[in-house]
Amino acid sequence: MATQTQRAVLAGGCFWGMEELIRRLPGVTATRVGYTGGDVPNATYRNHGTHAEAIEILFDPEKTDFRTLLELFFQIHDPSTKNRQGNDIGLSYRSAIYYVDDEQKRIAEDTIADVDASGLWPGKVVTEVEPVGPFWEAEPEHQDYLQRYPDGYTCHFPRPGWRLPTRAEG
Repeated sequence: MATQTQRAVLAGGCFWGMEELIRRLPGVTATRVGYTGGDVPNATYRNHGTHAEAIEILFDPEKTDFRTLLELFFQIHDPSTKNRQGNDIGLSYRSAIYYVDDEQKRIAEDTIADVDASGLWPGKVVTEVEPVGPFWEAEPEHQDYLQRYPDGYTCHFPRPGWRLPTRAEG
C-alpha cells in the first residue's frame, strides 16, 4: 500500500534558501516556491501584493513529520525578526506557518512555545500561524534556484549544534 504524502506551507524569508535546505530533509518528496498569505490573485514575482515568499513541501509521514519540518524551519531562519531575514526586508519576507489542518496548527503553536522557551533566538517568535490559502507557484526561474546557481543568494543557513528542546510539561 502506497503512503499518502502530506503537505506543509512555510514562509521564512527568501524562498530560494528555504527550499534548498528543506528539500534535503529525509522524507521530503517535493518542493516548490511561490506566494501565499496575501491579497493578490495569480501572484507573480513582480506583483505579489501582501503575499509572503513561501515554500510548499510534500513529505512522507512515514519518514518525517510536521514537527521535524518545523524544527528545521526554526533553525534556518530567524523567527524573532518581523518582516525580515538578513538583508531582505518587507512583508514578503515574514515568518509564517500556513497550517492545512487543526493538527498542524496545534503542532505549530506547540513548537513556537518550545522555541520561545528555549532561548535559542534573541527575541520572542513573531511567526504568524494562519490557515493555508491559495498558493501561487512562482515563475520557473525561481524554482530550484540554488540547484541551478549553487553560489546564488541565500540568507538561510543551518546553525551547527542547534537543537530545539521540548519544554517540560507541567
